[in-house]
Amino acid sequence: MVNGAMTGDLTERIEEQARALGFAACGIASAGEDPVRAERLEQWLGEGHHGSMEWMEARAHHRRSPQGLWPEAQSVIALGMSYAPAHDPMALEAHRDRARISVYAQGKDYHDVVKKRLKALARWLVVERPEAQVKVFVDTAPVMEKPLGEAAGVGWQGKHTNLVSPEHGSWLFLGAIYTTLNLSPSQPQRDQCGSCRACLDSCPTDAFPSAYQLDARRCISYLTIEHKGPIAEEFREALGNRIYGCDDCLAVCPWNKFAQTANAARAYLPRAELTAPKLAELLALDDAGFRKVFSGSPIKRIGRNRFVRNCLYSAGNSGDANLIAPVEALQRDPDPVVAEAAEWALARLRA
Repeated sequence: MVNGAMTGDLTERIEEQARALGFAACGIASAGEDPVRAERLEQWLGEGHHGSMEWMEARAHHRRSPQGLWPEAQSVIALGMSYAPAHDPMALEAHRDRARISVYAQGKDYHDVVKKRLKALARWLVVERPEAQVKVFVDTAPVMEKPLGEAAGVGWQGKHTNLVSPEHGSWLFLGAIYTTLNLSPSQPQRDQCGSCRACLDSCPTDAFPSAYQLDARRCISYLTIEHKGPIAEEFREALGNRIYGCDDCLAVCPWNKFAQTANAARAYLPRAELTAPKLAELLALDDAGFRKVFSGSPIKRIGRNRFVRNCLYSAGNSGDANLIAPVEALQRDPDPVVAEAAEWALARLRA
């Protein structure tokens, strides 16, 4: 086992190396189970707030703690990479002929960018400590990145349940390195949300039953990305012109005033065609066109049908008669969900 002095020195060098690789935040947490975190997970799943994300429940035993996934793990290196935007994420709200895409999805797929840098840090660590075993994770394994980030002092989970950093606001991609090294845990940060309700009050679909609780079944990010099939009519108007994700509860967080434009800006530079895309052009995409436009983008994961479904709801909310023709063409779409969304949109546009 590495002694205390060596552990402290190694932790400092891990943080230095993380910064050199473009990570804005880095901290250490124990890989052992935290009963409070585990209980919160069980309660969230028990209330059905995960919606149709069955994998959350199926691998809950792995999510309870890092050691539940990898028993040999002793420590977690929690990391955050800033994607703070240079523009106002809410700026397109009134431009209903344009589509709003969540900030994180306007550039390269963050999974690829973050994982590449996590692997570089893990390789460095193994060179420094050949006895170390490591595993890297970015949002594609049963890992509770936000609670671990909170335990590691990267930030605190705000009332919108996302991690908030006093230096980087709400704009952090999270990743984790599990290791068999026994590293000294970082000091967790104090919750500094206070009496603020900006994130809760900004939600268009009332997805927060209370502070620090999210009902994914009402969340626009869940509805436009994870949810298959038709979106319930009670939520369609609230979608506005959001076609992939939602930034509202993040964008209004007062802590964002301290966030600087992403230090990994080149990696997440928005693609010009995705910052304010025209709904008419998106509605015309067939499967091949969709794959071409969204190659290398996280948006590609949801497929053309779900994407066009979202665009049709936005068209129906636009009040733009110029969209009637492209919407009419989708009434005969082979996908029944797309065809139904087209009927709904037409009824609103003609009204």
